[in-house]
Formats: sequence, structure tokens, C-alpha cells
Amino acid sequence: MKSKVVTLNSEIHDQMQAIGRKARAAYIIMAEATNAQKDAALVHAAMAIRDNADKILAANEKDIEYGTLKKLDSAQLERLTLDKKRIEGMAAGLETVVTLPDPVNKKLDEWERPNGLVLQRVSIPLGVIGIIYEARPGVTSDAAALSLKAGNAAILRCGSESLHSSQAIVACLHAGLKAAKLPVDAVQLVPTRDRAAVGEMLTMTGLIDIIVPRGGKSLTKRVMEESRIPTIQHLDGNCHTYIHKKADKDMAVAVLMNAKMRRVSICGATESLLIDETIAKTFLPALAEALSKAGCEMRGDDASRKIDKRIKKASDEDWDTEYLAPIISIKLVKDLDEAIDHVNRHGSHHTDAIITTDMKAARSFLRKVDSAIVMHNASTQFADGGEFGFGAEIGISTGRLHARGPVGAEQLTTYKYVIYGNGQTRA
Repeated sequence: MKSKVVTLNSEIHDQMQAIGRKARAAYIIMAEATNAQKDAALVHAAMAIRDNADKILAANEKDIEYGTLKKLDSAQLERLTLDKKRIEGMAAGLETVVTLPDPVNKKLDEWERPNGLVLQRVSIPLGVIGIIYEARPGVTSDAAALSLKAGNAAILRCGSESLHSSQAIVACLHAGLKAAKLPVDAVQLVPTRDRAAVGEMLTMTGLIDIIVPRGGKSLTKRVMEESRIPTIQHLDGNCHTYIHKKADKDMAVAVLMNAKMRRVSICGATESLLIDETIAKTFLPALAEALSKAGCEMRGDDASRKIDKRIKKASDEDWDTEYLAPIISIKLVKDLDEAIDHVNRHGSHHTDAIITTDMKAARSFLRKVDSAIVMHNASTQFADGGEFGFGAEIGISTGRLHARGPVGAEQLTTYKYVIYGNGQTRA
């Protein structure tokens, strides 16, 4: 039994090394590709996705069957499921990326030194990007599109549940690359469900330049602990909506309902509601009524439960939980400062919003809340690269280095210094 495991891991090691070498060779070509070539690949890929929608749906049915056998919960199955609208969204997303300016070879800065040297800081691709994600097939097209637009090569490791869907989508991306006369190895999908492949990816220094995990806490935790390669981190999305004492009531209800219930399974969904205690008796019944009618379970502190009996008692864990389900935690706060303190202590530094007509309070919240995205009078579900005008996103970075917030094509570049001289030597 022991030798069989070693053989299997050896096979996966060799397979992943081969994928990495192909990606490295493809990146050299992609880094020199023109914007017209990259855009042509994306346009043809979008056409292929539309032309092969039935094949993608058939593949997705296999994934749903597999996910059902694995006993995925309703939120996980919702993220896994594709329909014609979502497939069209993938194609349209590729076309939106086409409209973005080329993020590569941009002169970011230029200056001249007293000795006559001219220095430029110029954007370049990151290189080979390893993207590890879970049960959202749409990430396959988004991640590939953004990587290609920025002149990178991508190694995609999808969740085991979405393997068939992702294979069908990657076939369309390959069709686009072929049509543009670019290497198909610029987008490769890891062809195994074996988790040993993830471990291999995390150690492929020299072949992979950066790892992007997109998934739940367990995936991100594993990547952070095991990766020998720099990562763009995305932890959970414990997002807050805070209703300030000077909020408009109708706006508060409308924004909260969208922030929580539009799609409960995405990382930008509001999970915690904070309300100033001075307006709670007026606001909370209307908010609780709307949430209850929409089928949302409410878990609150003692003060909120005194106002509305439909609210269940919250545990200490509820303040730190990303539900990804129709559940929300509710807490009354005495003022703006307590709200900010609560968000900074219990939030995941993802996305947090304040609802208020008081601009001074809004500016204080936006300045002091330590999150990648902060909002005023808007739904937290706008935390999305497409809504930011990025065309798509690989994820929301909650870290501080390199990229923060939605990771689009521009965030998948780095830079180098280019220096022009006329014979200068250093004393």
C-alpha cells in the first residue's frame, strides 16, 4: 500500500512539473504578445463559449451529480450550478476584459537624474500564476481572461466538484488562443481531483511565480501554511452593513436586503448588521420584517431580541462567522466608534458599509475601518471586479502587499526599472 501511494504522488509530481514547464514556455511568448493578439484570443474564446453552451451545461450536470453525491450543501451547489444566463455572463465577461486598456508595458513613472540617466518604471506581467479555487466554474473563465490580458500564463486547479465544467470552459479558451496564434499552454487546467496536486503547486518555485487561492478558510489556510511561493491572499468575507443614527430608513432596508439576500453565497454578502441603538426601535422592526419574509434567519444580541422576538440568540461565534447562507447576525451599538471597533475586531477586512446621510460620520467610517473595500450608502455586493469596471476578478485580496481589493488584470502585473544612459560610469 505504501509503495502505491508513493508511485501515485510521483506520477502527480511529474505531471505537475510538466505542466509548469509548459506554462513557463508559454509565458515567454505571452509576455511579448500584442494587445491585439490577446484581445483576439478573448473574443474568439467568448464566441466558443456561446457556441458550446450546451456542452458546458452537459458537463455541469455531471458536476452537479458528483457534488450531490458528495453531499454539498445548498450554498455550495448554488455556486457550482451553471445556466444559460451564467454562461452568457462568462462570455460577456471576456468581452469586457477586451475593452480594458493593456496593463502591460505602461510607463508608470519617469525621471532624470543629475548625471543624465533617465529612469522609467514600466509594468510587466507577473509570470506564471497558479490559481487554486473551489466550486465556482465561472472562476475558470475569469481567471484565465485576466491572466491572458496581463500577458501571463495560468495554471488552474479547480475544485473537484467543478472539473467537468472547467474542462469544457478551458476547451473554449484554447480555441480562442489557437485562433489568435498564441500557445494553448498559456491556460492549463490541472487534470486530476487528487489533492496532492495542490501540494505540488505550492512547492513549484522557479516554475510558478505567484499563487492565488480562491475559496474557503480551509483552502486559504492550507495555502498560507504550505506555500513556498508568494500568495495573493483572500480570507473569508465576514462583511458588515452599519446603519448609522442618521440613515434614511427606506434606503437602509433596500440596501441591506440587497447586501444580504441578492446572493447569499458570495463573499461580498453582508453577514453582520449593526444598528445605532438610538434608532433601533424604529428601524429594526422594518428590517426584521423584510429579512423574515425573505427567509433569512436572524441571530442577535439581547438588545435586538427585546425589540423583535423573531431574532434568535447569537453566540460569540456568530460575530466572526461568514455564513454564505440566509443567516445574519444583528447587534445594536451605541455610536459610530463602537461600530468601527466591532467591524475591525470581528470583520475579515473584506468589505464593510455604512448607511447614513451624515457625511462626517461616513468619512470617519471609511477612513477608520481597516478593510480592502469600504462603502457609503451602497450594497456590499458591489464588491466585485466586474462592478469595479475590471471586467472580471480572480478574487478579493484582503492582504496588504501587492494587491488589495478586487484582483483584476492590472493587479496581475508587476514592474521593472528601465534605465537609459549615454555612457555614464559611477565614481
